[in-house]
Amino acid sequence: MRSKDEIKKIMVDDRRGVVRVETGEDKEPTGEPLFKRLITSGCGRGASFYSAADVQGQVKVESQIGISALEVFALVKKFQHRSQIYRITGGVHSAALCDTRSILVFNEDIGRHNAIDKIFGQCLLEDIPTDERMIITSGRISSEILLKVAKRNIPVIISKSAPTDLAVKLANDLGVTLIGFVRGERMNVYANGWRVASDRE
Repeated sequence: MRSKDEIKKIMVDDRRGVVRVETGEDKEPTGEPLFKRLITSGCGRGASFYSAADVQGQVKVESQIGISALEVFALVKKFQHRSQIYRITGGVHSAALCDTRSILVFNEDIGRHNAIDKIFGQCLLEDIPTDERMIITSGRISSEILLKVAKRNIPVIISKSAPTDLAVKLANDLGVTLIGFVRGERMNVYANGWRVASDRE
């Protein structure tokens, strides 16, 4: 599916945890997922399909956006105070779409993948552009999450947590600036650090 215009109806069955999407034209499912490696996760019963073929043909992110270290720290501070559920329970993940100064879209879920998917779903439904924007996440940055971000041409991803080694490699290959372990006034820049300035007027 390439556009929200292809969606005719979305039906959510809360009791069974099933979402059905009706499209304007019949969409035949392909057998492609059957030949992919299935990665399961403990994050809210999450599961994702992964294949090296997912990366093939992925266009490198060419954005020239820049952000200062102070802007990273300020955004993460706003992000950490945004989730009331986390402050009460400590049991959810959060994600946000940002520009260099403010949080534009915020969502949370028990699963880190789901929180980011909710951000992209809202952007799709509300025509919110993701180019020249950044993602902040509370969770570990895996290769699957890094690829999701790159597919939406987002040049920067920031996390309070760590990236995996494959995520770092993909970030380098796909031109994504990867920042992790943002705590107070410290952070690690793992890939494409040229977008991050130590200070900026």
